[in-house]
Amino acid sequence: MLRIDLLSVVPDMLHSPLDHSIIRNARDKQLAEIHVHNIRKYSTHKHRKVDDYPFGGGAGMVLTPQPVFDCVDALKSGRTYDEVIFMTPDAPVFTQDDANRLSLCSNLMILCGHYKGVDQRIRDELITREYSIGDFVLSGGELPALVVTDAIVRLLPGVLGDAESALTDSFMDDLLDAPHYTRPASYRGLEIPEILRSGDHKRIQAWRQQQMEDKTKQLRPDLYKQFLNNQ
Repeated sequence: MLRIDLLSVVPDMLHSPLDHSIIRNARDKQLAEIHVHNIRKYSTHKHRKVDDYPFGGGAGMVLTPQPVFDCVDALKSGRTYDEVIFMTPDAPVFTQDDANRLSLCSNLMILCGHYKGVDQRIRDELITREYSIGDFVLSGGELPALVVTDAIVRLLPGVLGDAESALTDSFMDDLLDAPHYTRPASYRGLEIPEILRSGDHKRIQAWRQQQMEDKTKQLRPDLYKQFLNNQ
């Protein structure tokens, strides 16, 4: 079973998404164990304060090291973690390859950044991996942490009803996914591609492969170049 520990100063942002859809299925099936930890509970400040002004001046507040170090130490006393991950916009972008690799782990810890950032000593001493979900800034790392958690958990064997579904997602082979159609075959005069009615699975697979390559070449030439390099 994969265990994921999520560390946050606003843990209520995390609970609802973890109780629905694929992640809930994984938890109900005991394929994934996910725990949310309130960093404020580890603060030694009399008012459970977890942030302070940055040394040297500047705008914003910074997450202080003490509660984070103590929280991480407490969790590490019970198990060994494969990775301690920090979600931050100034990091490499999380990819499907990262999700694939992390889905093979046993214990993961994800720290959600907040405020202006975290004390650099946290990143230097505790963090083993840093990820962003894109070139933009959010109010905190909770939403990115949920994105990463979902991407990992759905890959665990037995989570999805159709095991092949995850294997044919976008990015699995450096390609975007092909178009999908379902019943009815004709709707408001809009017809599905005739080849999908043929029953010729070999031709359908070739059609889908070509659709994937054409779509990736048009929308993500960087990804298409990577696909060609890996052929």
